Amino acid sequence: MLSVSIPTITNNMTEKTISQAINQYLSSVKRSRSEETARTYKKGLDRFKEFLLTKNVNPDKLPINRINELVAEGFIESLKDYQVNTEEIYVTALVGLLKYCAAHDLVKINFQRLEYIVKHNTRTQGQRIPYFDQTDIEKLISEIEKNTSTDLISLRDRAFLISLADTGLRVHEACNLLRGSIDWTNQKTIIIGKGDKQAVVRFSNRSITYIKEYLSHRSSLDGGSGRPLASLPLFARHDKGAGKKIKPITTTTGRNIVEEWVEKILGTEKVGTITPHTFRHYFVTKVLRATNNLKKAQEAARHVNIQVTQGYTHLTDEELDITYYGIFNLPKIEDVTETSLGSIVKITQENISGLYEVTLSKYIGEKCVFCEHVFRNVKDIIDRNLIKLDDGQYACERCYEYNKT
Repeated sequence: MLSVSIPTITNNMTEKTISQAINQYLSSVKRSRSEETARTYKKGLDRFKEFLLTKNVNPDKLPINRINELVAEGFIESLKDYQVNTEEIYVTALVGLLKYCAAHDLVKINFQRLEYIVKHNTRTQGQRIPYFDQTDIEKLISEIEKNTSTDLISLRDRAFLISLADTGLRVHEACNLLRGSIDWTNQKTIIIGKGDKQAVVRFSNRSITYIKEYLSHRSSLDGGSGRPLASLPLFARHDKGAGKKIKPITTTTGRNIVEEWVEKILGTEKVGTITPHTFRHYFVTKVLRATNNLKKAQEAARHVNIQVTQGYTHLTDEELDITYYGIFNLPKIEDVTETSLGSIVKITQENISGLYEVTLSKYIGEKCVFCEHVFRNVKDIIDRNLIKLDDGQYACERCYEYNKT
């Protein structure tokens, strides 16, 4: 049986069951925070109800005023098999519930004790480096742009995915956009982000182009909706269930769009490796690499805490990449040979005295004359043993060896 301290029930306490109190709290979260937050907290509080049932406590019957802060200790203990960030979210949901109920005279809580319990029982998550395969996501974006289909779903998907990549929008933020949200002249929108804070989001030329093309093909549906264009969703459903009605896509649809295109372009084995949030990682990393300015990247990403943005610096340290690959992967001097084409200079041998990092980086973006592979970074240059031909063109060593005969 669950061991809790039962407070004295005073006359001004309204009796609600635990389940009723949870529903009331989640409605409040939905109004004051967001639907996304309410959905996340619901998962945590559903887990809390499951925990109560394991202790022979029926949340549909027991009044909320029969529990207090001590219940948090057992609940936290029950979450040890969950990931640390999941535990943190679920505990936050429970603490929010207890605070809400205390504020509405539904339960008595000792907040100092609650704070102590949470602080000394929850695990702390160390900083995590956001990882994604940049080559995969760039291939995905490139192939999506090449898609010439003019059906509404394809046009919508292209506009949606390019917008995610070029704006850093979270999936629910993109799904909630309206046609009237966009300042088409300045290519911006104002959204309500995390913490109910307003933020300016900027759109690239290509994202605006693809959105306009999609909306142009959607014009007959929009015009027949009988609603002001500004009130219509920017990204709409085009399934049988929606029919001719203009309904916004959900976050589930947004995730499905990403999954379907990943499978189509990258293959089944890559499904799950790229999600809508991966596009946000890509966006932040791209801004950080281009500016080398942590503050600018933080502002573009709308991170409240700069330490979150700091995590991306591990993905942008080209200098460290250059140093490492120069130390461990640099070919030996004796490996460089003269060929029938004349003097072939291995890029990795230039300025071998120590300035090779500067030399290497300037060849990023060059293309193999044979296979047309674009050298994207220093590691790529070294792995493919980029060589410079006597006519000034570049090649992968393997391509050169294959074609010289």
